[in-house]
Amino acid sequence: MTAGSRGDVAPYTGLGAGLVRAGHEVTLAAHGLFEPLVAGSGVRFHPLPVDPRAELHSARGRGLHRARTGAGKLVRLAAMARGAVDEMTVALVEVARQGEVLLVGGALGPLGYALADALSVPALGLHLQPLHPTGEFPAPVLGTRSLGPVGNRLGGRAVMASVELMFYGAVRALPRHGLATADRSRRRWPVMHGYSELVVPRPRDWPAGLEVSGYWWPHETGRLSPEVEDFLAAGPPPVFVGLGSATVPDPGKVSREIVTALRAAKVRGIVQRGWAGLDAGSTGSGEDAGGDDVLVVDEAPHSLLFPRTAAVVHHAGAGTTGAVLRAGVPSVPVPVQFDAAFWASRLTALGTAPGAVPLRRLTAGTLAGALRRATGDDSPRERARTLADRLAQEDGVAPVLAALARLTR
Repeated sequence: MTAGSRGDVAPYTGLGAGLVRAGHEVTLAAHGLFEPLVAGSGVRFHPLPVDPRAELHSARGRGLHRARTGAGKLVRLAAMARGAVDEMTVALVEVARQGEVLLVGGALGPLGYALADALSVPALGLHLQPLHPTGEFPAPVLGTRSLGPVGNRLGGRAVMASVELMFYGAVRALPRHGLATADRSRRRWPVMHGYSELVVPRPRDWPAGLEVSGYWWPHETGRLSPEVEDFLAAGPPPVFVGLGSATVPDPGKVSREIVTALRAAKVRGIVQRGWAGLDAGSTGSGEDAGGDDVLVVDEAPHSLLFPRTAAVVHHAGAGTTGAVLRAGVPSVPVPVQFDAAFWASRLTALGTAPGAVPLRRLTAGTLAGALRRATGDDSPRERARTLADRLAQEDGVAPVLAALARLTR
């Protein structure tokens, strides 16, 4: 069970497919609009209400951009999420009753674990970010500035407490759904983290039971469109630009800056509309500024497109960050909010990105400079290829299978 954007769902389609191949029956509970992601995987789907895209485009969702700090965004997100959680609880209770084991995505942790307690079934946490407190780095949603071991740990605890509060009402309401709530004060569920230790090493101060399994690559069966194939064949590898499920306050302005930057860096570009609604930009008179050097697309399988690009400009969500690393190409992260700055900092530290260009500082000049470094220097590409080769040797599904065996024996 998971909730959130596409990046909060797609990795579990690949994990679920791996569990199916190993003989398990798997149901993915996620927002209804993501049902196509499991097609052909053998994973069943149970739709949850709430359209996350509509939520982000609502007045409350747009208000996230007015918060200037990670803590401020978390407060606004918590207020927005509480209503959504209440709406999803009925569907989550329904699907949880059918499960022998609950696999709980980090976005639904407290409610998922409460359901497991109430139903007396085992649970395993499946996190896409390092959510538990550590002194080694600050909580990902609070930014990248370290507060020292004690401050980092306290910040992490504060974030965990905030997440618990989001679900407090839903957990207390479980008896209304015919479920008793259990005392979880001493319970510590095991958690697997779906990224590689090559990217984020396991913190040394984490307790036993919190493990890093490796990436869960999304199940993808699509093909590149003829339009994309023709564009790729018509010239040198382009730069892909997409902000995924992130939204922006002024899509037109951001689009113009992106297209101007691509041309200033003398590279071709594939721009993905995404939830931000990007396009080929326009002139001051409103005329389309697109041309033969810029292609605008909707959905495209990352695993097929990214390896054929010169670089990827992305919003640094956990899922897209993994896809870029898997492809072995340099990138320019444009963190927008939540944990994006954390992943952008990891890409920079690994040397696969020349540096981040946060959305609030994105101009044609800043992006063009980063693109020149990403595509003109050999170092980012060499480091990206080396890391991709090492990631290809990992199997993120095997540790989850072993954890399931321990839970059910």
